[in-house]
Amino acid sequence: MISEDRLPWQTLRTTRLWESKWYNLRQDRVRIHTGAEITYTFQEHPDAVFVVPMTTDGRIVLIRQYRHPVKEWLWEVPAGAVDGDESLTAAARRELAEEIGGTAEELHAVGHFFAASSVSNLRINVFLATGVQPMLHRNTREPTELIETRVVSVDEALE
Repeated sequence: MISEDRLPWQTLRTTRLWESKWYNLRQDRVRIHTGAEITYTFQEHPDAVFVVPMTTDGRIVLIRQYRHPVKEWLWEVPAGAVDGDESLTAAARRELAEEIGGTAEELHAVGHFFAASSVSNLRINVFLATGVQPMLHRNTREPTELIETRVVSVDEALE
């Protein structure tokens, strides 16, 4: 049986090949479980939050925005990076305000997941925001964001 008490790979050296506001490109020299040394390159990200906004009548607020890497318009929930030493809850409230102009009566931490763990360390922390009051036409978005907002039933959101 594989022991989870210790990490099977040992990091020998870390180099940041490129750094940006959004993420870094990191390259580690590691010794893997067989004793061999390999080079492993991946994106290094700050934590992020996803906020599922639910209105007082039980509907979900979704945003639709253009995503250049996939060249598509996508329906999403408000989301974004955690800034510096900002708490996860503060980041969730900030993203809710920025992307739908909304506030929530309560925020419930649901859990977290890793978006693409073989190529990135991006941990996404999921929140359910209840009692959301969206202000659909408020604009506190970043200059690159082109966002449409829609309030839908839970069934529509799951389609």
